[in-house]
Amino acid sequence: MTGSDAMQRVIEQMQQARGPLSKLRNIGIIAHIDAGKTTVSERILYYTGRSHKMGEVHDGESIMDFDPEERARGITIGSAATYCEWKGRRINLIDTPGHVDFTAEVERALRVLDGAVGVFCAVAGVQPQSETVWRQANRYGVPRIAFVNKMDRTGADFEKCLASMRRRLGAKPVPVVWPIGAGAEFRGVLDLVRGEQILYDDEDMLGKDPRHEPVPDSGPLRELYEQRRAELVEAIADHSDDILERFLEGLEVSQEQIETILRAATVLGLVTPVLCGTALKNKGVQRLLDAIVDLLPSPLELGAIEGEDPDTGEPVLLEPTPEAPLAAMAFKTVADKTGDLTYVRVYAGKLEKGVQVYNANKRKRERIGRIYRMHADKRELVEQLPAGEIGAVVGLKHTLTGDTLCSEQRKIALGSLRFPEPVISQAIWPKRTGDKDKLGDALAALAKEDPTFRRFTDEETGEVIIAGMGELHLEILTNRLRRDFKVEIETGPPRVAYRQTLRREVEVEARHIKQTGGHGQFAVAHIRFTPVESGSEIEFEDTITGGVVPKEYIPSVEKGIRAECERGGEAGFPLTSIKAVLFDGKYHPVDSSDMAFQAAGRLAMRLALEKGGAQLLEPMMQFEVQTPEEYLSAVIGDLNTRRAEIQEIGSEGDLKTVRGLIPVAETFAYTTTLRSLSQGRATSSLEPAAYAPVPKGIADKVYEEARKAKREKALAAR
Repeated sequence: MTGSDAMQRVIEQMQQARGPLSKLRNIGIIAHIDAGKTTVSERILYYTGRSHKMGEVHDGESIMDFDPEERARGITIGSAATYCEWKGRRINLIDTPGHVDFTAEVERALRVLDGAVGVFCAVAGVQPQSETVWRQANRYGVPRIAFVNKMDRTGADFEKCLASMRRRLGAKPVPVVWPIGAGAEFRGVLDLVRGEQILYDDEDMLGKDPRHEPVPDSGPLRELYEQRRAELVEAIADHSDDILERFLEGLEVSQEQIETILRAATVLGLVTPVLCGTALKNKGVQRLLDAIVDLLPSPLELGAIEGEDPDTGEPVLLEPTPEAPLAAMAFKTVADKTGDLTYVRVYAGKLEKGVQVYNANKRKRERIGRIYRMHADKRELVEQLPAGEIGAVVGLKHTLTGDTLCSEQRKIALGSLRFPEPVISQAIWPKRTGDKDKLGDALAALAKEDPTFRRFTDEETGEVIIAGMGELHLEILTNRLRRDFKVEIETGPPRVAYRQTLRREVEVEARHIKQTGGHGQFAVAHIRFTPVESGSEIEFEDTITGGVVPKEYIPSVEKGIRAECERGGEAGFPLTSIKAVLFDGKYHPVDSSDMAFQAAGRLAMRLALEKGGAQLLEPMMQFEVQTPEEYLSAVIGDLNTRRAEIQEIGSEGDLKTVRGLIPVAETFAYTTTLRSLSQGRATSSLEPAAYAPVPKGIADKVYEEARKAKREKALAAR
């Protein structure tokens, strides 16, 4: 389908959309931490009449940040869902976290949303986590509009923010309003679509009644308006032959024409409409609400729901209407006293109380209990959720994040969600021995909620290990164990999630032959092991010919190799980025077995490590530090001592920006050090990158410490 055909299809869907579903918007607020997402959400709730008081994040009174940890820290940790109405349209709204440790919350929210509002700081522009969430939205094809926040701050620069969106996001920002003034002089916006100026009087601090006035007929403001409106028309003319023709002939383009093409181009991801304001000072949010309902799509405008039959793999298409067979995705689970609360997005059909549905991923039946519409931590009991709606269900037994609920008569699987692997871990144990089972149950509940949280038991020491996305992630989870699950715990220091690979290609012969009377054990495997690109998983291939290893035993060899890779050899660090090729072997018609060839696979991996040598790998983080220039040399000096690879030093307003890679092992307590170096004026952001080889001297030390710890724990376990 050509670009013009796609535009025409979307325009036709917009024109044909009728009924309640056409007036529904499912949106999320996404951005870097501290860009003002939650404040924007609070103002949306206030102006739509959903709340009657503006909750402030800095006062710990935000409606959307209702968790005690969120209120105490002033940040969003878990995505919160609510709903409101604006000008006859219903908006389902999800406010997402901005901290990198909680990127899974953004991932699962974006998977089920039809549109998003990216919030950017007018001073800092595009920040690291802004890039992360933008890429996540790209992955799911989510249409977006942007809101440049904090226009009242000193150093606010709307044009510079637009430039950073083009440069760092590869976006095509199209301003639909233009700020009148900036910093302390910011007093309103020029509406480039509607041809008016919207002014905010300081006396009206709640911002409920901004003044809408015509743009002056002459003067600097008129010139600015005409210049920026011409740029808007030129930007959308690329997507409409009719508007292009009128633009070239110097003819007027109507508001309706602009909104039609702008909306269609937004739905297709061709442009990103941009608005601006200052949410904290109550300026610009009503115009943002207008843009949400005018420019972001309803479920109908996104077309048929695509999935596949879980039994046959055949494509399945369902219309996004209540009359279609059921298709819903579970995107979040929260442990609750009355039973697990599972958040769902209904794509087609209806989710009805008391009805039996089918989990296409688990291939199990579920019965729908109580159904709620959510308003942050408050619930409204409903009998059903029709197509397009977002809500929560209590009591599902088998359903986890990413599972599809459907009709057993018309099965459909909607795909799954991808989450990053944990980068740090720590040991955990109960203060009281009698709380061991209680701790296990609590950890299982947290793992069910959070796809980026892992817990496992060290087989040699019996020690329970928890793993997560960062120090803050694990700190909040352990606080929840104490507060919500009433388990008193102790924890060990954070650990880096090291991995290993081979240094070079090797071939080994693994002979597992034992004879103890009766049936013995016999398996011989010739395997070639090759290190592959960092970040790859364990690959297995067999090139056996002539039946020297029977087909039924080949998976056993692979199973043994993978088991040894997970065990991590002597040091206990899992092996990765290795390709194993089984090319020869021997078997005995009586003494060979599944267990014998598994043992040969494990032995082969151990021999490969001995012969090829182990290369220790460590997780790296992409970092960005923003600091006043006077502290730049101290910041760089500290980064150098932490083995950081500095890739770029640039300027963002009055700040210097340092970007690069740093090992996770060197980031513990970095925020505290940075505050000390800069008198609290520098900020930093981290994002998981890739695994990289550890320098030999450091690797030797890590290996020795790991062996020593295992010996000590093994002795203590006796």
